[in-house]
Amino acid sequence: MQIADSTVVTIDYTIMHAEDGEELDTSRGGEPLSYLHGAGNIIRGLERALAGRSAGEDVTVTIPPEDGYGLRDEDLVQALPRRNFPAGDIEVGSMFRAEGPDGSQIVTVVALDADSVTIDANHPLAGFTLNVRVSIRDVRAATDEECRHGHPHGSGGAHD
Repeated sequence: MQIADSTVVTIDYTIMHAEDGEELDTSRGGEPLSYLHGAGNIIRGLERALAGRSAGEDVTVTIPPEDGYGLRDEDLVQALPRRNFPAGDIEVGSMFRAEGPDGSQIVTVVALDADSVTIDANHPLAGFTLNVRVSIRDVRAATDEECRHGHPHGSGGAHD
């Protein structure tokens, strides 16, 4: 079966910075990733590169920021009053869930002082060109329920 919309695809992957080859994420040594093709579960450039492929294939693709995690938007970096954050230890690198105009998002603390906390709502990989290596383990037709929910379910077609 070929990868197309409404198929559940199971892959092993490794994501690297294109510039320096630094490994950023991998499923190696862990569980493979299963996603519903065509539902926006993975970055657009990788989804496009996998379309039409089959189980057993290995794919290596370079993905520009526009097709990955987006371009950096400096308007998403802002200093906020420290009182807006929970009491306790806040440090550079801390991550918080925040509500924004487009819903819930993760923000990262990039600077702080006694009065303010500077956050960055860009994805940590925004602005980077990525090299992605994928081994396709399995491709199957999605169930009607998976299509309605927009993601794959565990074995037997139910949520894990």
